[in-house]
Amino acid sequence: MAVKLRLKRMGAKQKPFYRIVAADSRSPRDGRFIETVGTYNPIKNPYEINIDEEKALSWLSKGAEPTETVRSLFKKVGITKKFADSKKKTTKKEVKKAEKKETTTEVKKETAKKAPAKKTTTTKKTTTKKEK
Repeated sequence: MAVKLRLKRMGAKQKPFYRIVAADSRSPRDGRFIETVGTYNPIKNPYEINIDEEKALSWLSKGAEPTETVRSLFKKVGITKKFADSKKKTTKKEVKKAEKKETTTEVKKETAKKAPAKKTTTTKKTTTKKEK
């Protein structure tokens, strides 16, 4: 299921009010949604944006794609930057874990090289026609 973060239109004619929701990409604009992330009121001067950052970041980390309008709203609030920073932190952690694994495997290889290998000689027994 492809999840999108998009606007759901509310309000009366000529007085739009939007909810920012996480919804299945196949559902209609004002139809079924999974969770409300925030609100956007373009009528107020200056416009009003209320977004629950924890919900937005969790949906983004789960792979939800914001629409262009929602992406610009996230950019104005600063959620896009926080998400990018959190991605960098996780990649740094992954790099450190990978480096630790590499060093442990190198140590194991070095210890294996230092240990003398025991040579075993096997003699092949040859049989003659008389013994058969």
